[in-house]
Amino acid sequence: MLHFEANEYFYGFFLVVSIFVIFFLMRIRREKILRNFGNPELVEELFPTYSKYKPYFKTILLLLSLSALIIALANPLLGTKLVQAKRQGVDVVIALDISNSMKAEDIKPNRLERAKQMIYKLIDKLVNDRIGLIVFAGESYIQLPLTTDYGAAKLFTSYVDTDIIPLQGTAIGSAIELAADKFNFDEQRKKVLIIITDGENHEDDALAAARLAVSKNFVIHTIGMGTVTGGPIPIYRNGANVGFLKDGEGSVVTTKVNPVMLEQIASAGGGEFILNSGVDPELSKIVEKIAQMEKKEYDAKIFSSFESQFQYPLAFAIFLLFLEILVTEKKNKYFEKLSLFVQNRTTK
Repeated sequence: MLHFEANEYFYGFFLVVSIFVIFFLMRIRREKILRNFGNPELVEELFPTYSKYKPYFKTILLLLSLSALIIALANPLLGTKLVQAKRQGVDVVIALDISNSMKAEDIKPNRLERAKQMIYKLIDKLVNDRIGLIVFAGESYIQLPLTTDYGAAKLFTSYVDTDIIPLQGTAIGSAIELAADKFNFDEQRKKVLIIITDGENHEDDALAAARLAVSKNFVIHTIGMGTVTGGPIPIYRNGANVGFLKDGEGSVVTTKVNPVMLEQIASAGGGEFILNSGVDPELSKIVEKIAQMEKKEYDAKIFSSFESQFQYPLAFAIFLLFLEILVTEKKNKYFEKLSLFVQNRTTK
């Protein structure tokens, strides 16, 4: 397993991109000046040993060297020993609403993106707990089985968007039933289901599904995304906003969070209800309840030791830098003679 000790150094890639852009703009400006100076072919004859392409090659070497140095500074760590370990934790399943109404921008940048940010924060607060992810709209699917790999959980969450489920709608009950059916590995111990949605349930009986999940030892928490005043539902095509969803009469549809429904589900599930109307709420109540629950022991494969691998990208960076210094901006005499030889043969 490979990971990096200091990810903040990756911001250095902004410097790499900036250098490339500056170099490219300077080359365009230089070519423009040369064209104003005189005939390009005549100007080229004035500098017979100068190569037009070597500056690009030298810059690419420099940028690759800088990139390798950034990776070395981030200190890549490679897991060298995989061991079986006993862990104790709680099974936590997150059900994330990805219906079109979650694209509403009554909370910025939109409900779905803020929901993802809350999931990241929640994952950071978990300790030794297994986490799974369900996505739902008109239907429900398992996006991530139970895992202790929090990095993978964040990665899978980041890829979630409204277009991964073709059937739109908001079937909260379907998500609860899926969690109770597929994640009920230990009927004796309590499990946690956290539902993140705007609460506009139009498809099924979510309260009945919540009571069924409670009978299977699930504790249900709900997090409402959106404001009571609501907002329109944007429509995107090829990544561009082309308008807002309208009803049959041509009026723009306004979507509002339904706190009453979500409070009822949380109450039936013996959990907490939290509302996010633009200011991220504290997750401490949910986290504390999870921490107080009875832990389940399970086997987990973990890397027990890691070795630093910074020396490899560092050596590569030094090699590229040394190569960049050796390469001059003059034409290579051998290739110049070869080109002249080929040109003479063609003339004959």
